[in-house]
Amino acid sequence: MSKTKLPVKAYDNLEFLNSKEARAIRILAEFYEPLARFRKYNIVDTIVFFGSARLVSKRDAMKNLKSVKKNFKENPRKYKRELKKAETLLEMSRYYEDTVELSKRLTEWSMNLPTHEKRFIVCSGGGPGIMEAANKGAKQAGGYSVGLNISIPYEQFVNKYVKPELAFEFHYFFMRKFWFAYMAKALIVFPGGFGTMDELMEILTLRQTGKIKKKMKIIVYDEEYWRKIINFDALIEKGMIDAKDMKYFDFCNTVDEAFDKITEHFKKNYLNNNSGSL
Repeated sequence: MSKTKLPVKAYDNLEFLNSKEARAIRILAEFYEPLARFRKYNIVDTIVFFGSARLVSKRDAMKNLKSVKKNFKENPRKYKRELKKAETLLEMSRYYEDTVELSKRLTEWSMNLPTHEKRFIVCSGGGPGIMEAANKGAKQAGGYSVGLNISIPYEQFVNKYVKPELAFEFHYFFMRKFWFAYMAKALIVFPGGFGTMDELMEILTLRQTGKIKKKMKIIVYDEEYWRKIINFDALIEKGMIDAKDMKYFDFCNTVDEAFDKITEHFKKNYLNNNSGSL
């Protein structure tokens, strides 16, 4: 006598879980699953790096320029624009290298704190460019780092410097942004485009409106670049922001300056006897 086949339980029903009716469950999963992993690996807080996914290391930029120059010699008209792009990519590669160095130094610093908890762990969007550089620097220091990847049409894969146990894949941008903001005690914004500006402005808005109440240090890296991209003075002049709103972030132009400002902020606000110290 054959056994009656039991109906599939709701939590095993993939067709249902991927339906619009189960959207709330998927959103909750992108909250609780990362939360469980952060607790499992004893990660208390993070230092988040934002920046362009398009930047590459100096070595890769030089290799690319060499290749383009070869093509340019053979056909200058066709490769004139490509040559300019390759030269700019090499110029911008310094931000990749600065990210690696800053991430490495911050990771070394945090690893030497007298605690069993993992404090001030480097966190990036998990993909290429500045994200890769941040995770690379942490790995060079022998430390952990987090990669909060996002599924997008032009596939973005988690870079090789993130360990699988701390690599996350999000469907919802807003849940990914939640985890960037919720865990961060510092945010470093390197040059980038739409995505970087979106992330920076959302955090600044949360600070300005008091939705982020913790003392988060926001570093905007390379004042010259960002003042060209965003006319902060015009925003003040036109009354769109107050001059005092500029206090929500600091411009930094060197790795040393950014490292000092971040570590001093942590020492003052998170590593003393009055703030729930180690």
